[in-house]
Amino acid sequence: MPKILIVGGGYAGFYTAWKLEKWLRSGEAEVTVVDPLPYMTYQPFLPEVAAGSIEPRHAVVGIRRHLKKTRVVAGKVTGVNHDAKTATIVPNAGEAWDEEYDHIVVTAGAVSRTFPIPGVADEAIGLKTIEEATAIRDRVLTNFDKAAQLPPGPERDRLLTVVVVGGGFAGIEVFAELRSFVSALVETYPEIDFEDTHFHLIEAMGRIMPEVSLPTSLWVIKNLAERGAQIHLDTQLKSAVGGVIELSTGESFESDLIIWTAGVMATPDIKHYGLPLEERGRLRVRADLRVEGDDGIVEGAWGAGDVSAVPDLTGGGVGGYCVPNAQHAVRQGKLLAKNIVAELRGEGVKDYFHKNMGAVAGLGLGIGVFQSGKLAIKGLPAWFAHRGYHGLAMPSWERKIRVITGWVNNFFLGRDNVSLEAREHPRAEFEKFAARPRPAAPAVETPAPAAAPAAAAPAESSPALVGAPASAPAPEAAVDGKAAAPAKARTTKPRTPKAAPAAE
Repeated sequence: MPKILIVGGGYAGFYTAWKLEKWLRSGEAEVTVVDPLPYMTYQPFLPEVAAGSIEPRHAVVGIRRHLKKTRVVAGKVTGVNHDAKTATIVPNAGEAWDEEYDHIVVTAGAVSRTFPIPGVADEAIGLKTIEEATAIRDRVLTNFDKAAQLPPGPERDRLLTVVVVGGGFAGIEVFAELRSFVSALVETYPEIDFEDTHFHLIEAMGRIMPEVSLPTSLWVIKNLAERGAQIHLDTQLKSAVGGVIELSTGESFESDLIIWTAGVMATPDIKHYGLPLEERGRLRVRADLRVEGDDGIVEGAWGAGDVSAVPDLTGGGVGGYCVPNAQHAVRQGKLLAKNIVAELRGEGVKDYFHKNMGAVAGLGLGIGVFQSGKLAIKGLPAWFAHRGYHGLAMPSWERKIRVITGWVNNFFLGRDNVSLEAREHPRAEFEKFAARPRPAAPAVETPAPAAAPAAAAPAESSPALVGAPASAPAPEAAVDGKAAAPAKARTTKPRTPKAAPAAE
């Protein structure tokens, strides 16, 4: 039976396995998915998770729950020998092994792309994972709790200042969602005024959101400015050491929350796979999603999603390739499953062709933008379009219902604004008060008894017995010309009182 190994359980990997389960006949192939995480993250929901509008667990899809016919391995693929058709798998627990395969599907995804700016690696946080989004939400709430106890001053301003680096869709969405989140928080903190909160977005280019038209992007800037948020265009971050933000314009201020959204790059792990890469480190694939090298197609190797440079046949991509987003990754995963099934059955494969349906973004509760060609919708209708599109795009009805139900609950009950930052150290409280064994008393070393003097030599003094009172008599030096044996230490045992005679 042919073996299909899928590296990565993100959009493309999850959808490839999901559709293979649907389209493969019984016994036609064995599918294995390798990913260190037990879930797929629906990344378009991360800004809303950070703003408390979506429960974190609702923005992820359990791999094992929805891939019922697929073998799931919790681990990472650290190397590939495609000539031998083996991949080295390092599980989350246990020993590594070499997995054999007939077809390998590389959908390992992307990571945040950063630059060697002082302080960024130590102070900033990305927005690629559900853990990062949850940490951002908790940091905002925790900082509000701290700031409410402080008088006006630099320390308070630092806690109430949010900085986002990068003006693409992800950056603008999390920036706007957090602005909406904080505006609502102010109502529950009488110690903090709206004017005490500060929002800065730093963008190196002269505009934001290149996916939408220039008039639409200018409307977004105006809308955010009216809501008390500042966007710095044509500005670069020079330093973030110690949370002190230094800009290329000469401006400087402090922030306790720096969010980095200035681009992504293919996961560096694929450098160890021995498969052909293009100049940006992405997997080289054809439009039919087969890996291609200098000598042509690499048989049995496929790629899709953010880790791959997939040609955009519509001509609407960047540099001739599909942009790394969920819209492409999901559709590439579906086509990839069809092409693998076709390959197994000796049928023809198809090229990936998807014309962008448009761009939609949420900018906080009740505000959004939608752009499709020359059509631009702003405000509340675009916000409904954003929620409608992503609510339906979420995989499985089980996840759809959870997300939509959460939105309805928030509409009537409001956001659940509780920080769980202490979860990062869940045993701290237990350890603080846990009873521990008393330390053992230090052992008292007993010196060895001194050697008895020779029989012929006169004893100048008699050694004292260990443990004997000072008035105890000294042992005799010799008995009949022989050295006397040292006295043995006596152990006093408690005496048990005799029982009284039984009465007759």
